[in-house]
Amino acid sequence: MPTVSKHTTATVNEYPAATDRFTDLDGYTVSFVDIKETHSLGPMLASLPGGHCKCPHWGYLFRGRMIVHYDDHEDVIEEGQAFYMPPGHVPDADAGTEFVLFSPTDDLRLTEEAITKSMQAQAQ
Repeated sequence: MPTVSKHTTATVNEYPAATDRFTDLDGYTVSFVDIKETHSLGPMLASLPGGHCKCPHWGYLFRGRMIVHYDDHEDVIEEGQAFYMPPGHVPDADAGTEFVLFSPTDDLRLTEEAITKSMQAQAQ
């Protein structure tokens, strides 16, 4: 059985607003995320259809708070809560938030490509 912890992930990406530690396990990506600065992913998801993340995520929030926006409502996720974010969301996270996400690897890859392009465009 494959396993991973925050300290044994295959990849660590450091961004200005967050640290993302992740590993792929049999078609799913397990991501341990530490938010360093309060921010919204809205601007980084803008290039996706409707400006929303199309990847579903399951997770657990260890510390902090996230607000997840949908076209017709928003969900507040707080410390100690497990959650599911269906496709069509835009998350905001407070500084100091820590969570783990489980995401289908192929769906996540498309979202990450759009985020990378947005970050590169903003840097120029």
